Amino acid sequence: MIESEFANVLHQGKREGNTLSAALRDCWDGVSMKPATKSSRLWATDPHIAMVGAVTPGELLGLMASRELTNGFANRFMMFWAERTKMLAFPRATSQQDVDALAERILEVLKFCKAERWAEKDNMRVELSPDAGKRYEKLYLGELNDNSAGERITALIERRAPMLLRLAMLFALCDLTTTVEVHHMNAALAWVRYSVESVKFIFASAADEVAVEETNDTAQKIVVFLQAKNRVTRKQITVDCFQGHANKTRIDAALDELLSSNPPRINVSEDRSGEGRPTKFYELTAANYANKANNEQPRGFANDFGVREKSEQSEQSEQSELSTNAPELVSKVRIVRKDEKTPLTPASVDYSLTSHSSPADSENDADVEIF
Repeated sequence: MIESEFANVLHQGKREGNTLSAALRDCWDGVSMKPATKSSRLWATDPHIAMVGAVTPGELLGLMASRELTNGFANRFMMFWAERTKMLAFPRATSQQDVDALAERILEVLKFCKAERWAEKDNMRVELSPDAGKRYEKLYLGELNDNSAGERITALIERRAPMLLRLAMLFALCDLTTTVEVHHMNAALAWVRYSVESVKFIFASAADEVAVEETNDTAQKIVVFLQAKNRVTRKQITVDCFQGHANKTRIDAALDELLSSNPPRINVSEDRSGEGRPTKFYELTAANYANKANNEQPRGFANDFGVREKSEQSEQSEQSELSTNAPELVSKVRIVRKDEKTPLTPASVDYSLTSHSSPADSENDADVEIF
């Protein structure tokens, strides 16, 4: 389905009693659709639906209700910031030769995937290669479950891991193979990262980013303090860790972040042996101690651009694989909001998959692609 005005979908979802949102969520999950209607019973068994939509950032922010940000509707779509990279009064049409070549390639992929057997289930199995499996495991334990962007953004990108696997599978099939290799995983990762940065650029305000950065910084200081002291009270965190310079709200937010992490990074216990209110003690979880080395490794873009421990032979091999096989878009995607003090507009951020710069007067042409 191609919905050039995705705002229509959002409008329908806001109507009282409308089940479109729930139906689209079922589509993503691949479960059979059986609306509970009294007449004209229609249903679809094992549906396979793809939806592509376009919407302006203003409409997306205005129409996306808070419930859709948290109930799993929004994070079932991959959002991509899109804008034109150049201005052409008379753009040239794609040559017929290129169109025919693309059609032949698509037909070859469809034949390989046995597309004519659409009614059959599980007629082709796609697997990860051992190296791709290791790559995915490392990503899954790292940035694919990194919640440092804040509660709102995290809810919007919660399905990064399955999105990555689906894209990697598609890239492998387009290469006419049923084995997902590392370079397929890296190509899918580039798209997932671009989508994550697009979500941050659209939904996170400058104030939100400052608050998230402050919370993460406070949480990291608490983690370092616990690594040195093992088990501490709340008073020790306030007095010894921050010397009384961090207020209660800031420390509470950091502790909540550490407790709500998946898995939790700290444990809280109470000592009721004394009189009066019980004393709370905070300590790092066993898993956090075990994964200390992994947590200290850089994440995101830095993790792929060589900032790693040179003593690990496997990591060096993985970096070499990435640099030679990953698409150019990995290195061309740029991080938005690099300087928080500089006001950003869609026109001032050339966040495209090419190296062209967007003209200043293309601000109104910015769009969000929904997949």
